[in-house]
Amino acid sequence: MQALVVASTARTRIYCHMETTLSLQEVASYVLRKDISNLLDFIERLKNEEDQIALHMDQIEKLKLKLTIMSTFLQLSYFSLDGFNDRMSSKALQVDDLVESLFHQSRDDMLVKLKDHIVPRLLETIKSYINSQHHYSKSTDTMTEDQLVEILDELLVSLHDLPKCCAELIFPLMTQYKVIQNVCVNIRDFHGLKVNGCVKHEIVEYVLPQFQRMAERVGHFCFVLFSYHLDVPQVNFKLAHLLMKIIPVELEVMHICSTNLEASKSAEVGRFIKQLQESAPAILREYLIHLQVHMVTVLNASTSARSIHVMIEFLLIILTDMPKDFIYHDKLFDLLARVGALTREVSILVCNLEEISRNEENMNETNCGSLDLLESIELLKEDLKHVFLKAPKDSSQLCFPKSDGPIFMTLLLRNLNDLLKSDAYSAALIKEEVQMVKEDLEFIRSFFGKVEQKLNRDLWNCVLDAAYEAEHSINSILVRDHGLLQLIFLLPRIIEKIKLIKEEVQQKIPKNRGLVVVNSPKKPIEISKSSATSQIIVGFEKETKEIISKLTKGPTEIDVISIVGMPGLGKTTLAYKVYNEKFVVDHFDVRAWCTVDQERNEKKLLQKIYNQVIGLKERFNEDGIDDDVADKLRKQLCGKRYLVVLDDLWDIATWDELTRPFPEFQKGSRIILTSRIQEIAVKDKRHSDPLYLRFLTQGESWELLERKVFGEKSCPKELLGVGEEIAQKCEGLPLVLDLIGGVIARKEKIKAFWLEVLNNLKSIKNEVKKVIQLSYDHLSDHLKPCLLYLASCPKDESIEISQLKDLWSAEGLVEQTEMNSVEEVMEIYVDELISSSLVIVFNERGRASSCRIHDLVHDFCLEKARKEKLFDFISSSAPSNSSSDLMPRGMTIRYDRYLLPWNENLVLFNPEKKNPYVKRLLSLKVSDGKLNHLSYNCHLRHLRLLKRLELHKIRLTYSLLNDICMLVHLRCLKIQMKAKALPPSFSNLLNLETLVVDNQGTNMVLSPSIWSLAKLRHMSIDNCSLFDSDIDEPTVLKEHSKLENLRILYGLKLSSSGNTEDIFKRFPNLRSLMFTIDEPWPCSAEQISFPRLDVLKELEEVWAYFDCASFRQNQWDFHFPSSLKELVLTRFNLTSDLLSRIGRLPNLQKLTLEEAIIQGKEWNMEEEEVIFENLKLLILDWVSFSEWKVGEESFPVLEELHIKRCDELMEIPDSFADIASLKSISLWGNPQLVESAHEIKECVAETMGEDKLEVTCFD
Repeated sequence: MQALVVASTARTRIYCHMETTLSLQEVASYVLRKDISNLLDFIERLKNEEDQIALHMDQIEKLKLKLTIMSTFLQLSYFSLDGFNDRMSSKALQVDDLVESLFHQSRDDMLVKLKDHIVPRLLETIKSYINSQHHYSKSTDTMTEDQLVEILDELLVSLHDLPKCCAELIFPLMTQYKVIQNVCVNIRDFHGLKVNGCVKHEIVEYVLPQFQRMAERVGHFCFVLFSYHLDVPQVNFKLAHLLMKIIPVELEVMHICSTNLEASKSAEVGRFIKQLQESAPAILREYLIHLQVHMVTVLNASTSARSIHVMIEFLLIILTDMPKDFIYHDKLFDLLARVGALTREVSILVCNLEEISRNEENMNETNCGSLDLLESIELLKEDLKHVFLKAPKDSSQLCFPKSDGPIFMTLLLRNLNDLLKSDAYSAALIKEEVQMVKEDLEFIRSFFGKVEQKLNRDLWNCVLDAAYEAEHSINSILVRDHGLLQLIFLLPRIIEKIKLIKEEVQQKIPKNRGLVVVNSPKKPIEISKSSATSQIIVGFEKETKEIISKLTKGPTEIDVISIVGMPGLGKTTLAYKVYNEKFVVDHFDVRAWCTVDQERNEKKLLQKIYNQVIGLKERFNEDGIDDDVADKLRKQLCGKRYLVVLDDLWDIATWDELTRPFPEFQKGSRIILTSRIQEIAVKDKRHSDPLYLRFLTQGESWELLERKVFGEKSCPKELLGVGEEIAQKCEGLPLVLDLIGGVIARKEKIKAFWLEVLNNLKSIKNEVKKVIQLSYDHLSDHLKPCLLYLASCPKDESIEISQLKDLWSAEGLVEQTEMNSVEEVMEIYVDELISSSLVIVFNERGRASSCRIHDLVHDFCLEKARKEKLFDFISSSAPSNSSSDLMPRGMTIRYDRYLLPWNENLVLFNPEKKNPYVKRLLSLKVSDGKLNHLSYNCHLRHLRLLKRLELHKIRLTYSLLNDICMLVHLRCLKIQMKAKALPPSFSNLLNLETLVVDNQGTNMVLSPSIWSLAKLRHMSIDNCSLFDSDIDEPTVLKEHSKLENLRILYGLKLSSSGNTEDIFKRFPNLRSLMFTIDEPWPCSAEQISFPRLDVLKELEEVWAYFDCASFRQNQWDFHFPSSLKELVLTRFNLTSDLLSRIGRLPNLQKLTLEEAIIQGKEWNMEEEEVIFENLKLLILDWVSFSEWKVGEESFPVLEELHIKRCDELMEIPDSFADIASLKSISLWGNPQLVESAHEIKECVAETMGEDKLEVTCFD
């Protein structure tokens, strides 16, 4: 304490002396720093005093840290730091509060004096310093060398201390933070060389002002980080900006060292160059990565920009995982100098391009510079091979899967073809090599049919080894995983190896053999017109009648009808048959079907049942699970006769949970239960005994197989005997019969092939697996992965055919042929899979709308896919694979939000902890996320090969969006975000085909960058707009911008008064369109218009919604193309003229009017002579009209009529009885229409002589 008092007494003398030589501000700064230093010394001595009372040491350390950083920032007051005085005052008060909290109960004289006298005096000194700042004008002169040295030292102290007080902000960004530290150390030490006379002043004179600007920027960053409340995204943005500004100074230092100091004999210079060698790779790498992001964000695509991107990729391959063991030691600095010089040149060219983008001049000069870059790449590649690097040995430690070479080869060749077509900059670097590998492997593959693979097994294995090595090498280069040696040495060697194998293949295998059996990718594909027939059911007539009797007769108490048997016996098929029997449907008030499988979430299952009971038709969404769903379900079922099917139940506990809400009134309700477990059926018995499903008899088996193969025709006599033997070998298992029938139905009907099928069925134990394998083996190589990827969907859930096509396309499983487009090839694939009987299809209005695979087929496909490393599933709570495991091509992470602590974020990829092969993932899906944001340890930018990325229920930050935009191979992207616009960096995703954005904001403007995505096929963005809402005009468009490949556009929000015709012309091949028209405010009817859609000549489906506060009598003017097949109009007021115009659409098959008003309350189709010549489905939902006149020919081919909540309509026109094609009338909440519907039904039955019209009524 005495030392502090003495220091305080002497302060006045020092102050008077300094006042004569320094400014008032400098004196105040010096005195304040001296006071802080003395206080720090006192605190340190206080800690070491043995007789002092116990202190909170963590709080003491916190006080010391705050005082230390305050002292550091006082030195930085040379710079103009916004809000410096206010922040210093705030920090001073924090120090006062901290001292008070530490020592407020202390009675020790020394501590009391510290609290009551020394700290208040320090606060006064801070006030004096701040007052001096108000009267001080900052000098614009360059600081002295002594000042620069002192500031650089203080900056390093500050950078060292900041992580202690801002750990939660800095730790996620430690890589970039360490780069800043290293740059500052290098600049400080290099400046020290100049100060010590090791470097001549004239050599470094031009760079000294840059040192000062760098110090100012780093000081400002430190000050903001310490003084303001920031979050990680904000710090990340500031770090990136800082790196872009200060690393060019480091490049100048490297340039000076390589051109002027390398030959120096000074030991101090030698130490600095060694220091530079160690830190330069990380510094250069981080700069180039940020430069890439910067270019994508601010520059438009051009030849010059592309050349720069290619050079950056090349330099990053050198700098990432730099193979120092293979670099000649005396050449390391020379190599880094070359890389640094090229990085410096790239930096200058990027600055020039930015200037050009603003001024549009000097383009030729920049083009020349970018061409020089490409020449520099080739020169450096030669020097790397002959000067800098040692050639590695040929030994390979890699272990590749060998289970199904043809699938791997098919996928590899497709991937190589994708790379050749890709606009990715990384692919451009090795395009020639990829072309050679592809051509040679395609040529070799043409020699190897199934027979040749067996006869020449060793040679085929050599081919596969070389193909795996080629894939590994190419991917290593693309993901920058030890890619330098691969690029310079190993890939060229592999190419030579493949050429030698090619020569050997030509010598050993006659060319015409393999070509006969191999599906060449250029071979025209004949489109098959076959479609799945409805499932054939043979036998079980007695069982069907028995179950129907138990359902509709018997006790009034609730009863359980259990169907038990082994997989493949047809339990689900039989249950589904009786569930849909008309007599059963009419008998029960409500019905629900629930596939249980091994689902452990009973609430989810109950919610599915509840949704069906209340008639909710929307696709199930887990967000909609209600905590009180059991009670709500009970209330809905009370007083009703209900039928519930619980299909594929696995345990009694689940049964107990699911049936608890089912009320047991005397209504004759029933539950159908199917299970493989007999114990469940016995335990749950009520009145009826379980039905143990039998195997088909020999006669039934042959009947089923015969009908599957020949339809209504009979089997030829020469095949009858072997056919019956095949049926007998199936042991009465319908699934096996169905699958075998699918195989032989598509093949030539010859006895030799049937005998081959017969010999492959040995025993009942592996019957199903063998038959599935048999069906699988008869698929073509290109079709097998398409089937296996169906197992990536949840078991027992169907997938929309359109979604399946998107999946195939995103995974690279489909490619265009000479004869067929990608869309046509996918149609062929769907048709072939359905024909194989491996896929169950669900038809809607005569066409396949969705499909699924049987549980057993799903198990088979999943096992095969895992073996082939196609995809896999992991839980977020499960341990990761060992580093020795090869990763699959695709991964689905099922996030368990209950097992992860609430304050932790999901880490998708951490290069320090996770399997390094994760960088080679082609597909990643995270489901059930429900996270605010991903952790910054995700490092999405490392997953550079990704073609498909789906992040469900995870809101992305802007920074991670930019990371995603660097994934140039992406074909499919499904994300959630909240932003006013897509980042400009989206223009970098040149290979994107599917873009789905769950927009959490009110409106998202599609930025001009969207027009760069020329391959886009499907775009769905909630509440997206092509108009700037502030000026109600389209976003900036290039003169000839078009998205010619776009087929689907959903979520569009249109200005009700905007001119959209020019915009829609830019989507010439659009087929499906969903949009909302916004009502302007204030508005008048004259301001609102419907977009002209007749410019879209390929358009087939339109969903239009008018978002208005209330119904208005607007004068709509519809212009639809003649190609339209489906139209949904919601909240529009319609006139008879508009409806007549819709009726004249020649290809319209489905029309839905929702919440609509028909002016005059009358829809007179007789008077207008309106004919909907191809309409098959008409849905009227809450349409306001009271009179409906329909002519005999108004709906000549109508099949379904759905009327919902049309309260003003009193009857259905009796002319509907004259429509021969009409199959069903469905009514929801329209009791006044029931009588007229049944009258039509009776009229049809009387006229047709059969009861063919189905009438269904719902409350």
